[in-house]
Amino acid sequence: MTAPFRLHAGDSAPSQQSPTTCGAACLTVARMLIDPLFARWILTGDGPRRGVPDAPTLGERFAAYERIVHRRTNGLYAGAGRLNLPWPRRLGTPPWGAKKELEFGAARRDTDYTVEMLRHHSPAELGEHFDRLLAIVADGEPALLYVGTHLVPRHVLLILPDNGDGNLEVYDPARGTVTELTRHAFTSRAVDLAGWDVPWFSVEPVGIVRERAYEWAPGAVPA
Repeated sequence: MTAPFRLHAGDSAPSQQSPTTCGAACLTVARMLIDPLFARWILTGDGPRRGVPDAPTLGERFAAYERIVHRRTNGLYAGAGRLNLPWPRRLGTPPWGAKKELEFGAARRDTDYTVEMLRHHSPAELGEHFDRLLAIVADGEPALLYVGTHLVPRHVLLILPDNGDGNLEVYDPARGTVTELTRHAFTSRAVDLAGWDVPWFSVEPVGIVRERAYEWAPGAVPA
């Protein structure tokens, strides 16, 4: 049996393979956390795949799947053929496309996601939202956090389950590292990850359905 792929503060993970694929990298890592066979293929090249170019290194495999995810999140049709509002790939991953990708299989089956606007929240409102993320993010049900300057969102982070210390554990695809984000940093708009500080959007589970992990047919890496 393939061991689950897990990440905690201090761990390393694959990093984004292009300047515009931070969102796609987060979504690829989210799928690795939910699908052990997929994670094994990314990390070692072993195991089944479908519709993904053969690639000899971890970075090349990760980049190949990033591109597949980016096409889905930004194209007219998202995962499972659902209609999607297209967005130029050179501008990164839109929150609505990321939501569809999480619901397509980068999170637990039947978990619904919502996009929340955070940019104009007061510090008190940001604190309430931080507490909500602590409560609803779980194994297989991560969240995305869009951060940037005061004027524009610029980067996407993957929020992982709290380890019990009251901080959010965050995968930063720019560095391929997992660090902790404190409530104070979040509410004071001093996130300071990949050079960006201001929370803009979250793409988060609604916090209701928690069933089994997505399971793909034997012999297939989802493309």
